[in-house]
Amino acid sequence: MEQRVVAVQPPYIKLDAFLKFSGAAETGGQAKEWVQEGRVLVNGQVCLQRGKKLVNGDRVELAGQLLLVVSFG
Repeated sequence: MEQRVVAVQPPYIKLDAFLKFSGAAETGGQAKEWVQEGRVLVNGQVCLQRGKKLVNGDRVELAGQLLLVVSFG
């Protein structure tokens, strides 16, 4: 599984915005669709909330990618 660290400004970023910001999704619409279809895991659990607040240390999995959320600042 490909693993990548994605740095975000604290205190949090919403899941759909994170998917777009990280480059995993090309558009916000695509990110929304993936979340609604149950294709995104947050910390090992399927997440159907596109507005889920991600914080430092959260792990997002999608299509063989593991994205680690790291807050800075």
